[in-house]
Amino acid sequence: MTQSLEQLRGEVDALNRQILELLSRRGEVVARIGQLKSEEGQRHYDPSREDQQLRELVALNPGPFSDATVKAIFKEIFKASLNLEEVNDKQVLLVSRSKQPEDTVLDIGKLRIGGKAPPLMIAGPCSIESEEQMMVTAAFLAEQGVSILRGGAFKPRTSPYGFQGLGPEGLRIGKQAARAGGQLFVTEIMDTRDIEIMSEYADILQVGARNMQNFALLREVGRSRLPVLLKRGLAATVEEWLYAAEYILSEGNASVILCERGIRTFEKWTRNTLDLSAVVLAKQETHLPVIVDVTHAAGRRDLLLPLARAALAAGADGIHVEVHPNPATALSDNEQQLDFAGYREFAAGLQPFLEAATRYRQS
Repeated sequence: MTQSLEQLRGEVDALNRQILELLSRRGEVVARIGQLKSEEGQRHYDPSREDQQLRELVALNPGPFSDATVKAIFKEIFKASLNLEEVNDKQVLLVSRSKQPEDTVLDIGKLRIGGKAPPLMIAGPCSIESEEQMMVTAAFLAEQGVSILRGGAFKPRTSPYGFQGLGPEGLRIGKQAARAGGQLFVTEIMDTRDIEIMSEYADILQVGARNMQNFALLREVGRSRLPVLLKRGLAATVEEWLYAAEYILSEGNASVILCERGIRTFEKWTRNTLDLSAVVLAKQETHLPVIVDVTHAAGRRDLLLPLARAALAAGADGIHVEVHPNPATALSDNEQQLDFAGYREFAAGLQPFLEAATRYRQS
């Protein structure tokens, strides 16, 4: 007896429902596999396993679909399954809000960072050049209410012949200046061998953009238990940035501050391109505080204030800006640092936005 068109369509609809049910059951099994792989630290994508499954399916293919069509259909199923595994992997990350819904709030000395705390200011020169330079800068910034003094003692430079910093002497000067101004001291760590000496002087360890995926360094600062300021890499995705933070948290150190500092794009009018969407995403996807380094994002003094305002509007927990007594004579990044008069103007223009952000947080 010949079936009617409606009967055939009804049969197809019933088969669709069966296929959907089987795909859902397969998805549940795949999700459990993904969780086990995450717990064991295994990679989610296994090309040899995928190839084995495809060969078995082609061998069992009864038609009418060609072997190529069967492969194409199941490759899409495998792709969807891999996405499901990775989504579930993200949900169990220590940095994830699904793991910790409430904001991480860092208490460092008398300073509170994150949550409902007012946005903070981090400021200071790119490089520590002399005791006089740092003492004058720290005193000025303390008068302006800046709570964290920055300064590089070890400097990663594009050229090996550029100023590389004062090393341990710079650490001593930085801490001395910060204490004189009643401030915390943050400085960049570049080498796992420097953890011990850094721990003597720094209140916060900065992992710079060029070291964001230096996994040995990330693990070492994770073991140090010192607060860590983790800058996003020059061309890192948000996912890579968060996984870098995961390295630190996985070693038992939950005191991590994420720092968006602009990424490298095809744009040439600015040093980098500030990615405010990454700030919003990081605040939504993680419980960690997020600050914005406007100096490296722009590389131009005239853009610092608008970008800082935009960062606060996007929900940033703080602003990072470079300040030098005389930028024209600075030994590094002299074209993008603010002098004292420039910082006063910057701070005055930012103040209403800081106050608005504080009211919003505490409402």
